[in-house]
Amino acid sequence: MKPTQTQDADAYGLGSAARDRLTAFAALLTRWNPTIRLVSSQDIDHLWARHIDDALQLVPLMPQPLAHAIDLGSGGGFPGLILALATEVHFDLVEADSRKAAFLQEAITITRAPATIYAGRIEDIALESRMLVTARALAPLPRLLELSKPFLAEGGTCIFPKGERAGTEIAEASQEWIMDVQQIPSRTSPAGRILRITNPQRRKVNRS
Repeated sequence: MKPTQTQDADAYGLGSAARDRLTAFAALLTRWNPTIRLVSSQDIDHLWARHIDDALQLVPLMPQPLAHAIDLGSGGGFPGLILALATEVHFDLVEADSRKAAFLQEAITITRAPATIYAGRIEDIALESRMLVTARALAPLPRLLELSKPFLAEGGTCIFPKGERAGTEIAEASQEWIMDVQQIPSRTSPAGRILRITNPQRRKVNRS
């Protein structure tokens, strides 16, 4: 069954070219998914609502102006590749799974997305720091901040979609990190929250 496209893309002022490229991306993912599990098989018929729209809701939260960003653990392209297609901001996509990296490269070629693939473990990748780092379903927040910090420029922003444990993860991270956190209700998940984090700094350890 063909994935159902929702109207949420209209809410972000996307032009017809961006919508066409997102549609091409959705068709490509649908073809690849039986071979490489990029999303669950149950989600294919709801690809736009559960994955593409879920990424598009981050567009208004991105810092401006912005020319370059980094997405960690890009997987099937969420949210980094979707944001690149929607905004024309260049995203560096970091993905350790070689098969998923191959899909992302094919998607970039097909859609002409402004993105570059870096295939490897996040800890092994060296990139210039950027004003935006994104990640979705990658790790609990304490670990996510640890992974993201080396890629985040001074004064930059992290945007992390989270589920119902968002509050718990913030409390756990606050034991190790000082940060400014905004919690934005998700438009695609009733229990979900989008964490917009600025100024993350490790707490100083008192060794006395």
